[in-house]
Amino acid sequence: MKLEYLKNVTTLAFSAEQCIGCGKCEEVCPHGVFIVTDQRARIVHQDGCIECGACALNCPANAIEVHAGVGCAAAIIKGWLTGGEPTCDCSSSDCC
Repeated sequence: MKLEYLKNVTTLAFSAEQCIGCGKCEEVCPHGVFIVTDQRARIVHQDGCIECGACALNCPANAIEVHAGVGCAAAIIKGWLTGGEPTCDCSSSDCC
């Protein structure tokens, strides 16, 4: 079973044109967001992204951008850790 947080709220952005197919993103992602096929990575589970930033930090082609520590995933984790209600800066009415 793959974990999902909130639908369509992650800050993850990926440029297939810049991807060199090294596989680092697939290797470091703790939630299986990426897969490499035909010498290119692709996102297969975007809603599983926890915005940890490991993929972007390890991408030698700078094909991945994610704003680690912001958004709904960070808010949910902070809520779990502090026992408080998750809050984030989303504009969506169904966010958090």
